[in-house]
Amino acid sequence: MAAEAEVMDELRRLRSRVPQLTGALAASVDGLVLVQDTPGIEPETLAALTATALSVAVRMADATGQGDFRELLVRGTYGYVATYAAGRSAVLTLLAQDRVNVGRLHLEGRRAGLRIGELVDAAADAERAQAAPRPTAPPTTKPAPTPTSMPTRTRTPRAPRTPSTTPNARTTTDS
Repeated sequence: MAAEAEVMDELRRLRSRVPQLTGALAASVDGLVLVQDTPGIEPETLAALTATALSVAVRMADATGQGDFRELLVRGTYGYVATYAAGRSAVLTLLAQDRVNVGRLHLEGRRAGLRIGELVDAAADAERAQAAPRPTAPPTTKPAPTPTSMPTRTRTPRAPRTPSTTPNARTTTDS
């Protein structure tokens, strides 16, 4: 991924803004690790679990009419796991101590998810543009239509309209 260094910088800045974070991971919605800073945690396992939880959360939001997925928060005895949408194809998962200010966690997590989503989506768009086949010959242009090459249009007369109400009613329009 072309934006890997920039995403890693965003994770570092996020961890400096929220010191109670113990880990951060950017993953694809399919469960592949994009960038991780999760000391003591297996990143591939966390990414796979994130994809599974995301799938359930998306289905739950959809089934209850709550709209598109935005975030998921799990509170355990020793802390929090928060997952945020990050663009079209990625998610951000944060691990935090139990003493974290949850409001601050959400504020910073949402901002970081938005930024990471922009970076990942821009990188994916650039890769798609490079992979797209390039035309080898210039496109041929059709000559401008001339009056003789234009199809002729014929008008058919309209049938007289029959009024549906009394002729003097204000709601009747005669065409």
